[in-house]
Order: sequence, then C-alpha cells, then structure tokens
Amino acid sequence: MVTLTASCHCGAVVLSAEFPQGLGSAARCDCSFCRRRGAAAVTALTKSVEVHKGGKNLSLYTWGTGTAKHYFCKTCGIYTHHQRRSDPNECGVNLGCIDGANPRTHAQSHGEIPWNDGVNHPADQQA
Repeated sequence: MVTLTASCHCGAVVLSAEFPQGLGSAARCDCSFCRRRGAAAVTALTKSVEVHKGGKNLSLYTWGTGTAKHYFCKTCGIYTHHQRRSDPNECGVNLGCIDGANPRTHAQSHGEIPWNDGVNHPADQQA
C-alpha cells in the first residue's frame, strides 16, 4: 500500500489517497465519459481519499445511476479523481495529477497503459 499526493493544475485542490498497487494500476476507459476526458486513472481506495486543500473548489459531475462521481477543480477545470461505477469502494485518481507521475513516461517503468471496456459495462447489460 502506497500513499500518494495529487493536485490540480492551479494548485487549488490537493488530495492524498492509498494506492494498493502503487502506480501499477493505471488504466484508461472507453466509456462515453472517459473517452472524452482522456485521462489515465490509478486505483485508490475510496475510504482513503482525503482532500487536504480546496474541497469547496471541487465540482461534482454525475449522471445516469449517479454511482460514478467525477470531481474537477472549479478554477482550472482539471479532473482530479472519481468514485468508480464498477466498484464504489475504489476511486480513480488522475495519473497526471499525482506528484512525480507523468503519463508519457509511465510506460518506461510500468508498461503500456491498458484500456478498460467501459462501453460494455456489466451494469449496462440486461440479464
């Protein structure tokens, strides 16, 4: 378990969280929202996410079932993190917001960033 810090571009929002797999869980999603957002996210435990600065500066976006909760800085517009629809006990934290992380060089130490199939999400499938 690794605790890491993340911040938006302007620094108005700073948070930390516990990452069970460190940066090794970074992935992208191709659901209708994530493919437009384009950011890779790293898995953190929802209960561990702590906003140290700028909690009132976070904007929340949700739709559909309301399970997924996407947070953005109201000042610079950067997506910082989201509570996952697939598992609300997990959050995805924007890899590009994590201190010292760089999505461009991530592949050098962790391998290519994989894609999750958000288009065919199990919650969208009829029984």
